[in-house]
Amino acid sequence: MRGDAGRLFIACALATALPLWMTIWTRGLQPVTVQYAITTVLVWAGLVTERRAIDRIVARFFPMYRNAAPTLFVGTAEACRDAIASPGFSLGGECRSVGFVDVHAPPAPDALGHAVDFRKLLDRTGAEVVVVAGYLPDNRFREVVDASLEAQAQLLSVPRSIAIAGVQPHLVWRRGQPLIELTAPSLKVRHFPVKRVIDILGSVVGLVLAGPLMLGIAIAIKMDSRGSVLFAQERVGLGGRRFQVLKFRTMRNGADAEKQRVAHLNHTGDPRLFKIPNDPRVTRLGRCLRRWSLDELPQLWNVLVGDMSLIGPRPFFEEDLGAYEDHHFRRLGAKPGITWLWQVKGRSAVVDFEEVVRFDREYIERWSLALDSQILALTIPAVLRRTGAY
Repeated sequence: MRGDAGRLFIACALATALPLWMTIWTRGLQPVTVQYAITTVLVWAGLVTERRAIDRIVARFFPMYRNAAPTLFVGTAEACRDAIASPGFSLGGECRSVGFVDVHAPPAPDALGHAVDFRKLLDRTGAEVVVVAGYLPDNRFREVVDASLEAQAQLLSVPRSIAIAGVQPHLVWRRGQPLIELTAPSLKVRHFPVKRVIDILGSVVGLVLAGPLMLGIAIAIKMDSRGSVLFAQERVGLGGRRFQVLKFRTMRNGADAEKQRVAHLNHTGDPRLFKIPNDPRVTRLGRCLRRWSLDELPQLWNVLVGDMSLIGPRPFFEEDLGAYEDHHFRRLGAKPGITWLWQVKGRSAVVDFEEVVRFDREYIERWSLALDSQILALTIPAVLRRTGAY
């Protein structure tokens, strides 16, 4: 429970609900809902902050690194460097790297030596853990296994598949035979209830707090130009499900029909990332709304009804799916969101579609309440900087 922010949030939500549910009958649903959401988030944030502060203090004065097991890596130089830098073996954990042994000849300059001398290097370093990273020929792998077991060292292997387009390995058994199942990254079923509760609370609080501002924006749009206040457009979400995404209208009426006429102004050169600096279709007020991302506020309704999430990949255009390669469809493994890694790392300044897909995959693979909290915390500075916003 201590290190699990998701379970801690659920505990806070349940504990906060107990003293408040009776007041619904006397104070009404709306004020109690807002109080409940704000109290839950504040209590949860306070507990997470307190526990992380305590953990850092303990780590500072009683570092585990002193007692970490000396760990020797063996494999290709690149695979070993990646494994050493990975969270499982980074500084402060249960393992302390003493170097790596290269399987290529000549060995890399920063390697301890070549795999031919693995037994000697294992004895010299006194490693208690051996990590196999990357691909090893069968004969070399057998030598590493034999030498490690003889030295009574713990033997670990980093699955090669984790580096291949984000494929996730899982151990399964078939009639007593162990196999590695490779699956596309996606949010697991157990994640959805927690994320949905947060989305409902966040969207309700957001709509209540931003309501007066949204009303003012709606009036300003009506006064600024002809057309509807809201702009609805069909997008594709989780699993390819279609829905209508809502925004405040920032372009002149009928501007969507002019997309082909201005396509040559797309500065990314990729129709899947359609971004035009100083788009001539954008109204004067619309330019201001975009700069401060205020045009996205109506999507809080999309979040409330379940089409979107507060945090997740941006909604996808259905017409772009025909140009997708197989690994691009993994973006559909999570609900679209209002904010996300791309938004906080440059927004429209990111012009490489593969980099956008990488952000999507990274988010889906690493999802946690802590990551969502981090993205939310980075969203406000990103909006204030207005980097890549137009």
